[in-house]
Amino acid sequence: MVNVGVIGCGYWGPNLIRNFNSLPDANLKTIADLDEKRLAQVGLLYPNTVKTTDHREILDDPEIEAVVVATPMSTHFPLGSEVLEAGKHLFLEKPMATNSDDCRRLNEMAAERGLQIMVGHTFVYTPAVRKIKELMDAGELGDVYYVNISRVNLGIFQKDANVVWDLAPHDVAMLNYLFQADPVRVSANGRCYVQRDRGIEDVAFVNLEYPGGRMANIHVSWLDPNKIRTCTFVGSRKMLVYDDVSQSEKIRLYDKGVDVQPHYRDYGEFQLLYRSGDIYVPRIDTVEPLKIETQHFLDVIIGRETNLSSGREGEKVVKVLEGACRSIANDGLPVDLDLGG
Repeated sequence: MVNVGVIGCGYWGPNLIRNFNSLPDANLKTIADLDEKRLAQVGLLYPNTVKTTDHREILDDPEIEAVVVATPMSTHFPLGSEVLEAGKHLFLEKPMATNSDDCRRLNEMAAERGLQIMVGHTFVYTPAVRKIKELMDAGELGDVYYVNISRVNLGIFQKDANVVWDLAPHDVAMLNYLFQADPVRVSANGRCYVQRDRGIEDVAFVNLEYPGGRMANIHVSWLDPNKIRTCTFVGSRKMLVYDDVSQSEKIRLYDKGVDVQPHYRDYGEFQLLYRSGDIYVPRIDTVEPLKIETQHFLDVIIGRETNLSSGREGEKVVKVLEGACRSIANDGLPVDLDLGG
């Protein structure tokens, strides 16, 4: 049994609180938030849990072994540092910090103290994404040529981060997990339409280059009339569309492609053969991704599993986001990435 404290009862915190409270390996001991009204509302659901407006009560409690930080990204480094200095394992919501230097410092602190950091890259734990990895590992798609991702909606506008920092961490972490590789180059274009006075981009197109010539394009926006969460994977054998909004058919595997005749003597004999076969809809487990993610955090602490979204992975994602924003500031100029493997 791992005693857990949660800092932050805002937008995402209640979901983490609910899941940790439901796990047999966890004891949700204390929750903290500066907003007394919000704390009281959430606390009504957990009468046996201590509520406090002072997060230091969690840090000073010797019985609490792990702390979840679900607060604005600008607070991730200072709060994360306090948690590690208190000798407790740390679960940080994405993105890990506002810059890669702070990520590195957190990772160094954790290593010095023998503590775990896990970053809330939820899509690594999503059953549909894990099914995609299973299909890719089995060779169903063949060589993946490129991935096209659209993550758009009307809002939610952030005041302390642009749309790249808000939405793209999901997709960068997912692609790194699926490819089991890090991008080598990033370029991006973005614009500020609504929050021009703040200089906060609300729409962006991010292009990633992975080893082996694989490409990924990520469209993120707070300015779209529809909520779209789709990923298209184009492979040499088959193609796959992942629609995270769909309730019944999250993944469709298309037996479609283009084949070039292996032998031809001249241009007149050259032709492309278009293949259009069956569409397969695999069964996807209905387990909530957050339940898998929170259980994994406990399993990592206990020593049952290896950390899939460690602080090192979180640092890599932040470096990609930094590179994308440098590219935006330089009118789309590509930025070479060295993520250290």
